[in-house]
Amino acid sequence: MTELRPDRDSPAAGAIEEELFRAQLAALGDEMALTIYRSSYSGVLKNIMDYSAALCDAEGRLAAQGLSVPGHLCSIPIALAAARRAYEGRIRPGDVLAMNDPYEGGMHLPDIFVFRPIFASGELIAWAATICHHTDVGGRVPGSNASDSTEIYAEGLRIPPLKLYREGVADESLFRIIEKNVRVPARVLGDLRSQLAACEIAERGMTELIARHGAMSVRRLIAATMDYSERLTRLSLAALPDGEASFTDWIDDDQIDAGRPIPLCCTVRKRGEQMEIDWTGSSPQVKGAINNTWSYTAAASFTAVKSVLAAEMPNNDGVFRAIRVIAPRGTIANALPPAACAARGLTGFRMLDCCLGALAALYPDRVPAASEGGNTGITIGGYDSERRPFIYVDFLSGSWGGRPWADGLEGNTNMFANMASFPIEVIEADNPLEVLAWRIVPDSGGAGRYRGGMALERTWRMLAEEGILQVRSDRATHRPYGLQGGAPGTPSENLLDPGTERERRLPAKLTMTLRQGEVFRHRLAGAGGWGDPLTREFSRVARDLAEGLVSIEAAARDYGVIARGDPPRLDLAASDALRQRLRAARGCAE
Repeated sequence: MTELRPDRDSPAAGAIEEELFRAQLAALGDEMALTIYRSSYSGVLKNIMDYSAALCDAEGRLAAQGLSVPGHLCSIPIALAAARRAYEGRIRPGDVLAMNDPYEGGMHLPDIFVFRPIFASGELIAWAATICHHTDVGGRVPGSNASDSTEIYAEGLRIPPLKLYREGVADESLFRIIEKNVRVPARVLGDLRSQLAACEIAERGMTELIARHGAMSVRRLIAATMDYSERLTRLSLAALPDGEASFTDWIDDDQIDAGRPIPLCCTVRKRGEQMEIDWTGSSPQVKGAINNTWSYTAAASFTAVKSVLAAEMPNNDGVFRAIRVIAPRGTIANALPPAACAARGLTGFRMLDCCLGALAALYPDRVPAASEGGNTGITIGGYDSERRPFIYVDFLSGSWGGRPWADGLEGNTNMFANMASFPIEVIEADNPLEVLAWRIVPDSGGAGRYRGGMALERTWRMLAEEGILQVRSDRATHRPYGLQGGAPGTPSENLLDPGTERERRLPAKLTMTLRQGEVFRHRLAGAGGWGDPLTREFSRVARDLAEGLVSIEAAARDYGVIARGDPPRLDLAASDALRQRLRAARGCAE
């Protein structure tokens, strides 16, 4: 039997080679990400996984991104471009660059970028890139992530593009400056070295690919990988109807001007194989630390668009080419210095929901209702009885909105974050804190044909003498929206000493002293529902009742479903009659 193989120079052989290379490049990006996961010191990396790793071509364009955070989707090439400009013509083998300055390509100060050039026979072929959220980079509040800073100078150590290594030799002065400006230097420097290890893995892997394919072919194949993503993106966009739609959502406030809502305005314009995301009309930059840099706004925009496309294309520069992002300078979408931006994550999450709201007007069968508003940021930091510093950094994962085809998820990270919830056992082992509860809140997801995910709630007791509590949350007054007749989710909530005579309701964003024995509870918002709740299948309501996610009272109130007993059993005849009465009351025949 004759074996049929494509000719080495045939189109089929070229396509096979490109597909294999894409897989190899993606695997290398994942190996970088896993290296950080396995070698990092802090919980924010090894437990929550707030980091990203990527490979870029010689010109700094994103070629492959590992298993990591969508919020970093656009930040790496923008930060790398700033670093390349700073050392144009002075990049050598063995160099390693680092930076975190939001106004030179970064996002916020806790996110430190590390870049390593990869050479072959003296020629620059690619860049290894990592970004990690560090436990602390100094500043006025432990964790360097407070919402109520009013200028960047209060937020921590600001690192412009600098060489961490010069031709393989570490710059000990820079390491010492970092060490002396952070509260937990062993953890920060340990995490920094995990980034260096990931870049070393990338260089080894790229060296092997170059040895296998040759330097010229590797450059060609990287370019082909980007072109492939561009083709898929444009084909997916071309398959969508043309149109234009706008959506406005509101951030509760910025903690400084308490109670003053902040508008986010997004207009989506789709023409042919291109899409434009325009943030014109959004608030001017604010006093508090929730301002975005351009890269984070772009990342939210790209994530929203990519979530409605039919094809699964690799995350790289090719995706960006078909999507234009407009973010006017001096606004919350593209702040100018010295604006504070440590808590910019809140705005990025809310921008994702806002952009999806505009996309829902164009493509209602592809877009879910609003999520919980984004992972809540919690930091508790101070000193134990031995004057040893502790800093607990957590980003609580919540719930997704109801989808056009399925219920929302609960206990799941926001799609813009791709992170994990901090295990209770690790929190208590590493910090003077006791976790009293971590639970799903019944009746908190927006009702709908497909309900929103339920809210999650976590409660802590302070065991140290005192510490600084910092909370970055939202959706306390502007609830997550429902779509296509779905109901909004329940609001978020912060309580001090809940269930006692000292109980006190706290604002959504806060910085305060938490003293020994005091209890703090945070409840995330519930996600919005999708579709008319009176069309929800009885079997879905029955399952929610059995699982304790929906009460008998809420089943009748929100879904027109009558249930009795323990465990609850549906009365189908009574439910049909109730739904008919509810439809008649609102003037609906069906």
